[in-house]
Amino acid sequence: MAQTAIHAEQPLAAIAPPPIVHAQHSRRTLLLLSLACGVGVSNIYYNQPLLLEMAHSLHVPPAQIGQVAVATQIGYALGIFLFVPLGDVVERRNLMMWLFAAVSVSMLASALAPSFAILLFASVITGLTAAVTHVAVPIAPELARDEDRGRAVGTAMTGLLLGILLARTFSGALGSWFGWRSVFYVGAGLNLLFVPLLRRNFPLLPPRHPVRYAQALRSLWTIAYGEALLRESALVGGLVFAAFSTFWTTLVFLLGSPHYHLGPGAAGAFGVLGATGALVAPFAGRMTDRHGTRAVMSWALLVQGVAFALLWATGYHLLGLIVGVVLLDGGAQANQIANQTRIFGIDPTARGRINTVYMMIYFGFGSAGSAAGALAWQHAGWPGVCALALVFLALAGFRHGTGRR
Repeated sequence: MAQTAIHAEQPLAAIAPPPIVHAQHSRRTLLLLSLACGVGVSNIYYNQPLLLEMAHSLHVPPAQIGQVAVATQIGYALGIFLFVPLGDVVERRNLMMWLFAAVSVSMLASALAPSFAILLFASVITGLTAAVTHVAVPIAPELARDEDRGRAVGTAMTGLLLGILLARTFSGALGSWFGWRSVFYVGAGLNLLFVPLLRRNFPLLPPRHPVRYAQALRSLWTIAYGEALLRESALVGGLVFAAFSTFWTTLVFLLGSPHYHLGPGAAGAFGVLGATGALVAPFAGRMTDRHGTRAVMSWALLVQGVAFALLWATGYHLLGLIVGVVLLDGGAQANQIANQTRIFGIDPTARGRINTVYMMIYFGFGSAGSAAGALAWQHAGWPGVCALALVFLALAGFRHGTGRR
């Protein structure tokens, strides 16, 4: 595959297949895809603000209820590995419909869970089937002309980032009013709604060059080993996400410190603030199409570096924290759009598997960033958190600077 891969920085108009929908319908279809990405990824974040209330309801200690969030993340990683390669094997609209139906059932099981064990099992299944998000994202470039590929990826990623940032806020607010189970009832309904929505408004999406499922799984290593550009993009993206996760994992500790005396609700409010960074997505997509992925990634890394320097210097001042969050989320969004636009140009017939490799590395680094951030806070406080994030960004910048041009 390394011998025939398409360099993502080069125009693909003569190589890539045409859009799968007519131009006049592509924007509406892209918006539906973006919404599907947001609803799908939200499922793995709903439980986080509700853990303490779950612990009281199910009579388990807080340390044990934390396993619910871990189980959801483990299920998500497994779902990316098992289901995303299916995008290169089977028709994708029906695959997405089945996964949305399945996650709806698992969310309903969580809402009805009479015990911790059942909730834990349902959480694994929720994470597993929420991988529908990453079945959806690689579809975006196929809904637009190749010269608009960055804009299409930007539209899909806007929905995904808004889902990540707003799920906690929505969950915390609804849970505080109606109890934690209400969040899962509403989530089940939202996911089920996408079954008829996709059937009525989305085109059939057969794989470009179908392969057997076992062959698709075996080829993941071949793709990862053979595509230097994919390895570079995954490493840069993973290091950026590690820095991003370092911040969002420790923000609740900073806000709960004696300096601020703010609770979990304040962290949820910062999620709404961070969502303003999603507004950069259409602009980043257009800049990627116009100037290339490397230029956008360079600017995004610079913006994130400035954000963490500002957070380090002014993190104990609310205004500095607010500005830093907006810059950080905008830079992270731009970087991810450029990176995924880049990898989706490697081989249009293997986008599902390419996205599987990228996302497994991406979330692996994100988990490491969360764990390292908690340790940095414990041993060095807020300056240690910001210093760690800047180290991650410096490594990402070094790999980006020495990568393919």
